[in-house]
Order: sequence, then structure tokens, then C-alpha cells
Amino acid sequence: MVSKESKKEIREKKHMRIRNRFSGTAERPRLAVFRSNNHMYAQIIDDTVGQTLVSASTLEKDVKAQLKKTNDVEAAAYVGTVVAKRALEKGISTVVFDRGGYIYQGKVAALADAAREAGLEF
Repeated sequence: MVSKESKKEIREKKHMRIRNRFSGTAERPRLAVFRSNNHMYAQIIDDTVGQTLVSASTLEKDVKAQLKKTNDVEAAAYVGTVVAKRALEKGISTVVFDRGGYIYQGKVAALADAAREAGLEF
């Protein structure tokens, strides 16, 4: 019988390979994306001190109130705009995009595109 690794384990391995290539600094922090079956999360992290500078997710009341569903492409795009606006308010304009081991399509791509349109550079 052939045993296969779970999709979660495969994604975590990909994420660690990606994280070995780059990390967020004070000048250019890391925009990390996590998606579950029900929600989208985005954080801007300074890895030199291990601190989250800005975050947004579909769990927040004001974000959730604007959405019909919390697990579709429109919700991901809205989270991208929210995190970009919050980052620009804090003076963060350029970031490194960390897709979290997910394939760059669908929700992850929608979040990234919306963040770019809202003013973040990566």
C-alpha cells in the first residue's frame, strides 16, 4: 500500500522552502497569507524582531459585515485591500509577498492583486 503525504504537510514543506529564501525586514516586511476552509488571514510581519505590524482577516467584525461569505475570492480581495490600507497608514509601502505554500491562483492571487491595487508594492 502506497502512503501519500497529506496536502497540509506538503503545503507546510513548500512554505518552509519559501521562508528559507526570504524574510521580512524593517524596511521591507513580509506579507504572509493563510487561508483556512472558512476564512482568509493576512499579516505584515517584521521578521528581524518577530513582530506583526499589520493584520486583517475575515474574522474581524467590520470586515465580516462587508461580506456575504468569508471563504470566497471576493472576501480574499477585500482582505487584501484592508491590509494594504492599514499598512499605508503605518507608513509601509513595500513588502515581500509570502504565499504560504499555497498555489498562486484563486484566493491568494485575488488577495495579492487587491493589495497591489490599493497601493502596496511587491
